[in-house]
Amino acid sequence: MQLNRLDHVNVKTANLEQMIKWYEDVLGMTSGARPPFPFPGAWMYAGEYPVVHLVGVDSEPAGHDPRLEHFALSATGYASFLENLDTRNIDYKVVQVPGIDVTQVNVFDIDGNHIHIDFQSQET
Repeated sequence: MQLNRLDHVNVKTANLEQMIKWYEDVLGMTSGARPPFPFPGAWMYAGEYPVVHLVGVDSEPAGHDPRLEHFALSATGYASFLENLDTRNIDYKVVQVPGIDVTQVNVFDIDGNHIHIDFQSQET
C-alpha cells in the first residue's frame, strides 16, 4: 500500500451554520456537494477537494485535551490572507518553520479548532 495524501478532516460542531460561514469567509472555502447522510453537515471545498467535513451535532463536543492538536492547509496569497484576517479582527500568529521554507499562519475557527495555513516562505 502507498498512502498518497490526507483526504479530509472531520469536525463536529454545534455551530454548523456559523462554521460554514467562517470557513467560507476566512479561508475562502466553498460549501459543496455532500452525500445525503442522515445527519446535518457540510463539506467544505478547497478547489475541487472537500477537505473539511463539518458534522452538525446537538451539543458542543467535550474535549479538554484534544488528541488532534491541529490540521494544516497549504495555500498561496499570503498578503491577501493576512489582510482578510486583519479586516475581520481575527487573531493569528505567524511562525517561520525552522529549517524549511514554510511560513505558517496559525488561526482558530469559531469552535476553537487550531488550523495553520502554510505558505512558501519566498511568498512571505
